[in-house]
Amino acid sequence: MQQPVHVEGHFTGSAWVRDVVIGMSDGLTVPFALAAGMTGAVAESALPHPHHIILAAGLAEIAAGSIAMGLGGYLAARGEAEHYASERRREQWEVKEKPGAEIAETEEILEGYGLTDTEVKPIVAALQRRPEQWVDWMMRFELGLEKPEAGRARASALTIAASYIAGGIIPLAPYAFTRLPITTALLVSVAVTAAALAVFGAIKGRVSQTGAGRSAWQTLLIGGLAAAAAFVLARAIPAGK
Repeated sequence: MQQPVHVEGHFTGSAWVRDVVIGMSDGLTVPFALAAGMTGAVAESALPHPHHIILAAGLAEIAAGSIAMGLGGYLAARGEAEHYASERRREQWEVKEKPGAEIAETEEILEGYGLTDTEVKPIVAALQRRPEQWVDWMMRFELGLEKPEAGRARASALTIAASYIAGGIIPLAPYAFTRLPITTALLVSVAVTAAALAVFGAIKGRVSQTGAGRSAWQTLLIGGLAAAAAFVLARAIPAGK
């Protein structure tokens, strides 16, 4: 009798997915909050082209934010790679120069998983015959470090920056592509951004298996609070005469 195939349902999201989440989350939220705040600040002013002012400020923020976020992702990924390389060199030295201490650490780790001394000995002996694989094993199980992907820093920077730009365009679209009064444009921006935040949050929750509905509401709440705070603060500060 043929056995049914078991399919693992665990989340195996890649670093690329995490970068998209980082970039898109901030890209949707920060320009949205800025547009709301700018609208609150100029809504009752006599400025001739308030749409252009809000749009210019929003685009400037997207440019600055995408560069800052991209560089942050690049430096973080480079830092991880450098840390991994440094720790691996140290581990290689310890395996070569202090094998006794490494054997004891390996045995302790394996025993922590419930293996007996009889079961541990042949595993340690096998690892001793494979020094590089032993180092790889210690990097993962002693230090909890995974080898970074090649080119990870550049890919992370580009992915975060592009995701930030894609997210930031959404709340600014009503100001750029319509001739609505700015307060009406804000309402349209609220609607389209809220929908984007909810959809993005649901997708994020589904991919990470934390619950699409829960993640959608959390993402929507964070973006809404940021925009509301910016709008209220801008309206509370008297405009210059």
